[in-house]
Amino acid sequence: MERGKNILNECNAVSSVVGSLLIFSMTIICITAMFLYSVPMIAEMQDEAEAQKVEQAFTILDSRISKVALGESPLQTTSITMEGGTLNVNAPAESEKGRMTIQIINQTDNTKEDFNCSLGTIEYVTDDRKIAYEGGGVWSNYGSRGGTVMISPPEFHYNGVTLTLPIMTINGKSSSSGDGDFDIAVTSDNKPQILYPNVSASVQRKNPVIHDKVIVYIESEYYDAWADYANTLIYTTATVDDTNETAIIEFYTTPPMGTFSLTNNIKFGQVNKSNSQPIHDFKFHFEAAKSQGLNPKKYEIKAIFDTKTLIYSLQKKSGADQLELYVTYMDTSVGPDYIEHWEGIETFSVEGAQADEISNVDLLNESFMMKYSPPNLDGADTDFSWGPSNTTSELPNVEINTTSGYDQYSLENVTQHYIKLMTNEEQIEFNLDGGSQDPMDYGSSKITLNYDSIGNLITYLHVTQNELDVQIVN
Repeated sequence: MERGKNILNECNAVSSVVGSLLIFSMTIICITAMFLYSVPMIAEMQDEAEAQKVEQAFTILDSRISKVALGESPLQTTSITMEGGTLNVNAPAESEKGRMTIQIINQTDNTKEDFNCSLGTIEYVTDDRKIAYEGGGVWSNYGSRGGTVMISPPEFHYNGVTLTLPIMTINGKSSSSGDGDFDIAVTSDNKPQILYPNVSASVQRKNPVIHDKVIVYIESEYYDAWADYANTLIYTTATVDDTNETAIIEFYTTPPMGTFSLTNNIKFGQVNKSNSQPIHDFKFHFEAAKSQGLNPKKYEIKAIFDTKTLIYSLQKKSGADQLELYVTYMDTSVGPDYIEHWEGIETFSVEGAQADEISNVDLLNESFMMKYSPPNLDGADTDFSWGPSNTTSELPNVEINTTSGYDQYSLENVTQHYIKLMTNEEQIEFNLDGGSQDPMDYGSSKITLNYDSIGNLITYLHVTQNELDVQIVN
């Protein structure tokens, strides 16, 4: 009995030691786990804190560079504190990556002209993280941990009327790495080169902008952040070309509105589709050119954009002083046989006699009714464009009766519908053609055009290149 008690006491002593060892082991395991997970996290937090310090320094650098570029100071120096990493001014592999190209396009005669400037960069690099000054802005690339963001906005100013681009070009090549403070010295001769307007370089470079389109291409390692910045502005939108690392921003000039003399070419800008009736005026005052009067066999007002075609056809009604109207719309992207055709139930009156004949044609006439008259083409959806708002159809989403007693719509509804479709992507141009014996007197005939326009519209363009000499001073 005494022996059993001794064994029990011995087991109790051993269990206390084993328990202590288990607790100690678990403590060691927990501490080890904490080190395994927390040390890299702490190191990452330290790296991020250092990167934020560099971002703040680059923001100060951005402000001081602007002072030099704008002539407020001939020299500015900014101190950057580094704990590892490399500071580069136009590193060899980066020197050609940053470039801004401005292209001006005249769609009427299909001519274009472009000019470009290198941007250059001042970059801080550590591992795969980069912080850079480029184009008047500061950008941060998180590498494998994320994308690119803007820290400080670039020199890109647009207020819906005027686009101002003071392009900052960084000249010089230098590099430093390690720990400690490094100074970046920036100087300039304060003589910016005026690229636009500049009629001495090209007669096309004048204000107000006479071109149909202005495109800004920004080739940069930070192109996606450039595009994000443009999309945050009230009046601009941007697209990206990932293959060429380019942000693309397009601007359009506003075609003239109001009442003006008739020409063979009429430009029509993008209309605001969120407005159910964005077109306010689209009417013609025709006057005869010759004694034969206004007697066109077929006078066409025709617009073509990509795969879409819209035609207004006017012709003299036999035996009457009236003009008949036909409207035809087609889109070959849907199919070669997809054509919508309308005939006017009403007519436009012709007043006067011979050379004094006049006629007023209002393509937004609410009381002028049009009858749907589809062509007999097998396999074609004869009312394909009246549906949801997309690239090939537009509201209202209706099914037009094509079996008997064809539907009737007002000329205004037909015009509003097709113009919204035609200008869905960009502005269009109507060509007026009266044939070899055009009856219209273009000098005295008039057109009145007014509408609710949208898009990146531009009236004035100012582009300068500001060259800056940059050097790292240890």
